[in-house]
Amino acid sequence: MNRDMLYDETEETKTRYVGFIGEHKRYDLALTQTDRFYGKTLVIDIQSGRSAIIGPDDLEEEGYLAHAFNLTEDEAVELHRFLSEIIF
Repeated sequence: MNRDMLYDETEETKTRYVGFIGEHKRYDLALTQTDRFYGKTLVIDIQSGRSAIIGPDDLEEEGYLAHAFNLTEDEAVELHRFLSEIIF
């Protein structure tokens, strides 16, 4: 089979699993640190399977978390508060 490979790399990463209950929902996240995304964190919502590559600049973009993780505005505020503590 012919395929045009764009990349095929293996890298050591650091992953933190976090679960917490906010005022509006439960959050189960996997936060992966890697050199691949220019210092940004790969955030995966384990419950929904949604993911986003997030850095400090993304946290400041209005509506980004709500859109990326299909959250209400209140849920996005909760997630923003948490991620702001660990992503810098």
